[in-house]
Amino acid sequence: MIPHLRQQYNQNFRQEQYEAMLDWIEANYAHRPPFHVAETPVFIPPGLKNRLVEACTELTEMLAQPNFKSYSEAALQPGQIVPNETVHPTFLVIDFGICRDEQGELIPQLIEIQGFPSLFFWQNMVAGAYRRFFDIPDNYTHLFGGLDETAYLDTLKRVLYADSEPESTILLEIEPEKQATAIDFLVAKRDIGLPMVCVTQLQKEGRNLYYTNEQGRRIKVERIYNRVIFDELLPRMADLPMQFSFTDDLDVHWVGHPNWFFRISKHTLPFLRNRYVPETHLLSTLDAVPTDLDNYVLKPLFSFAGMGVIMHPTQADIDKISDRSNFILQKKVQYVPIIPTLDDPAKVEVRMLLVWEDGAPRPQLLTNLIRLAKAEMIGVRANKGRTWVGGSVGFFEP
Repeated sequence: MIPHLRQQYNQNFRQEQYEAMLDWIEANYAHRPPFHVAETPVFIPPGLKNRLVEACTELTEMLAQPNFKSYSEAALQPGQIVPNETVHPTFLVIDFGICRDEQGELIPQLIEIQGFPSLFFWQNMVAGAYRRFFDIPDNYTHLFGGLDETAYLDTLKRVLYADSEPESTILLEIEPEKQATAIDFLVAKRDIGLPMVCVTQLQKEGRNLYYTNEQGRRIKVERIYNRVIFDELLPRMADLPMQFSFTDDLDVHWVGHPNWFFRISKHTLPFLRNRYVPETHLLSTLDAVPTDLDNYVLKPLFSFAGMGVIMHPTQADIDKISDRSNFILQKKVQYVPIIPTLDDPAKVEVRMLLVWEDGAPRPQLLTNLIRLAKAEMIGVRANKGRTWVGGSVGFFEP
C-alpha cells in the first residue's frame, strides 16, 4: 500500500529467504505453524493508519457507554455464564476489511469485534522474523503508542501477572500443544515464562484450582489467561476428564473473563453506529428480510474462524433458522485487492489488538495482525493452496 516499499520488497523477494524464515521459527520454538504465514508483511500508509486508530477509538468509546452492559446481557448463554465477571473486558480485537470510500481513499470497515485475546505473542515475534530475513525500514514499527518491544512485553506481563508470581498465572486451553495457535503459546512461554495448562490438568479443592508444573511442584492458580472457546469445549466435554467447571465459583481472577467472549461478539455489531461500521441487524429484530440479500452476509453470533457464515444467503437459508436471535445480517464489505504480489493482488483484513488494564478508563491499542486473501473469504480454508496469503503483520511510521 506504500508503492515504493511494495515494489522494492517484491523485486527483492526470494523464496529461499521466506523458507529460511520459517525454518528459523521452527528451530527456535520446535514447532512449525500449521497455518500459512504470508510471504510478505504489509506497509500501511499514514492515512489508513490514522483511520484505523480513529475507528478503534470511536468503537471503544461506544463499548464504554453505561448502556452497553445492559444491551449485552442478551448475549450471555444459559448454562455458560461464568461467575466473578470483570468490570470490563481485558482484551479486545477488532477486525477491519480494507475498502475504498467514494473518493477512492482506503478506509477500514468493521468485520467483527471480540472480547477475547488473539495472537499477541506470535505477532510480536513474527514482526521480528520479517525484519531478520527481509529489508524492513528501521523507521517503521508494528507497535502503537510509541511502544518498543520491551515496553510491549512489559505491558503484557503487567496485564497477565499483576501482583501475582508468574507461576501462579496459567494459559488455559484444550490440549494447547495441538491447537492451530500453539506457536503463540510457545512464544508466550519463552518471552514471559507463561505456562500452558490443559483443562484436564487442573485439580480442584474447594474453590481453589491447582496444577503441577514442569518441575513436579503443585502450584495454586491465582490468574487464568483464558484461551478456551466454549464452541470447542462443549462438544468435547464427555471426552475431557475435567475436575472443575467454568461455571463454578472459583477463587481465581480471569484474565480475559469468558463472559466477555459473548458480550463483545457479533452480537455487538448492531449496537455500533459510525462510518466504519457496515449496516448490521440481529435477524430476530427485522420486521422484513431485505429484498437485496445479495448485498448481505448471514453470520451465526458465536461461531469461530468463519464457521457457519453464508456469503450468499437466500430466503430459504433464513427460513431454515429456528432461533433468529443467534444470527445477524451484515451488509457486505467490499474488500479491494490492493497488495500487488507475484501473481494476483491480495485483499487485506487488519486485526487491531488492544488490552484494557484493570482500573484504566479505556483500552490501549498495542499492535496488529493482518490476514491476506485472494479468495472471496479471508479465512485459511478458503485460501488453501494459494501463496502470498495468510497471517502477516503491518508496519507503519509511528
